[in-house]
Amino acid sequence: MNASIILKNQREKSVMRRHPWIFSGAVSTVKGNPKQGETVDVFNAQGVLLGRGAYSPHSQIMVRMWSFDPDEIISTDFFHSRLKRAIQARRDRQFISIDTNTACRLVYSESDGLPGIIIDKYADFFICQFLSSGAEHWKSTIVRELNECISCKGIFERSDVKVREKEGLLPIKGLLSGTIPPDVLEIHEGNDYFWVNTKDGQKTGFYLDQRNNRQVLKQYVNGAEVLNCFGYTGGFTISALHAGAAHVTHIETSAAAIELAKQNVILNGFSTACVDYVEANVFSILRHFREIKRAFDVIVLDPPKFAESMSQVERASRGYKDINLLAFQLLKPNGILVTFSCSAMLKRELFEKIVADAAIDAGRDAQIDRWLTQSEDHPCALNFPESSYLKGLVCRVW
Repeated sequence: MNASIILKNQREKSVMRRHPWIFSGAVSTVKGNPKQGETVDVFNAQGVLLGRGAYSPHSQIMVRMWSFDPDEIISTDFFHSRLKRAIQARRDRQFISIDTNTACRLVYSESDGLPGIIIDKYADFFICQFLSSGAEHWKSTIVRELNECISCKGIFERSDVKVREKEGLLPIKGLLSGTIPPDVLEIHEGNDYFWVNTKDGQKTGFYLDQRNNRQVLKQYVNGAEVLNCFGYTGGFTISALHAGAAHVTHIETSAAAIELAKQNVILNGFSTACVDYVEANVFSILRHFREIKRAFDVIVLDPPKFAESMSQVERASRGYKDINLLAFQLLKPNGILVTFSCSAMLKRELFEKIVADAAIDAGRDAQIDRWLTQSEDHPCALNFPESSYLKGLVCRVW
């Protein structure tokens, strides 16, 4: 029999709407002394069973719901079924094919009914993150059932992220199953080829969520002078070169990322003369470009997350305003700005307002050509709007 939590009166509304997070402030009583990560039954104040979730006593999110079906048991069969469903959805969308050198997200945590679990496929290897207490508790079962659902050469863990601290978990990295991945893996997106460092790179090694947007960029860069800010290992740089960009200036603070970006340019058969690599702080170098009156046809802004929590949104807004203002000032007439925010706490409407204010303050008139979001292997669950985190705009200045 599971331990249980009892919600305060009138605090079950979000659960009834199938939102998977229960915050500690909504909990009245914890019964049965559950251990971290164990499954608890969730009852409303009137004693009605609402579902089952994973208990996390160290986090503000005390319970992450596994299921809203009171009759569903959280067991090996549960995880096998959820993993199988998520993988089949990617097969249906043709993200998984007989071509082994592709890459995609196999499991996207709450959006796939598996809170705290990220599984990315890179060629024949899977890179996993277990970010919550429940995910950590069921880790060995998840790895075993993943191997049952889809074959691979090895499963490697990249749970070396700060968010685990909020769950009272230590960062961890290492082999979980099979063969350890090589230092770099080769993947491709259509005709774009990339070396990926899955062991030490950002996220699980690559920004898979930008797949569609790398293709969108190709529509704007033929013959263009392109500035790729926060360029990492060259995703947008390679897309621009394949689409006929005359030249790309690639800005990144990490020397290791720049080195892999150089290797990616070579891998795709382009001359190293096509790209200038600048190891620098983006804010500083954009101000320098403004001072020397450097201008570009297309600018890509894909910064890291500026806001980790609601308390940081105001400060993050100032950062987004600053960097977009600088970009507008550096664009040539009829130039294109492709700008993003991956801060889930910063809502899409606010981001659009920030970019609009930046254009006004830069003295530029601009149109929105299109709105951008994350690729389809990062789906947004309707009951969990927080899963829609990546927002972008393609803006054309006059």
